[in-house]
Amino acid sequence: MLRQELHELAIATRGRGFYEFTDAVQELIRDAKLKIGLATLHLQHTSASLLIQENADPEVRRDLERFFSRLVPDGDSLFQHTCEGEDDMPAHVRTALTCVNLGIPIANGALTLGTWQGLYMWEHRIEPHRRRVTVHLLGE
Repeated sequence: MLRQELHELAIATRGRGFYEFTDAVQELIRDAKLKIGLATLHLQHTSASLLIQENADPEVRRDLERFFSRLVPDGDSLFQHTCEGEDDMPAHVRTALTCVNLGIPIANGALTLGTWQGLYMWEHRIEPHRRRVTVHLLGE
């Protein structure tokens, strides 16, 4: 029988960087006793993003941060929207270039992630924040 559940995860950040939350979603799936289905994730913010990325070598995430720092630098004079500081508009651009929604199939009671894949919330702001991720589980 098809079932669905809706959850909200809170992710506290220490500022710009990657925050893995794979285990938290896997736990929700285990608690729901889903064997097959779909996990849909939605980040409720415009200055952070979601991504599936390598979870083995942290240098991958550092390289991504270095690349985005070069692509969308803080304090760029191009940006007029600086209400919350020099990282304000760059954070919005970073989010626009990535995503705030992910859909991952569930099989055999777990996310169908590859061996080196993990779920990350990527904080684009310099200051700490508390981010909310809605998790919708659908399956049987």
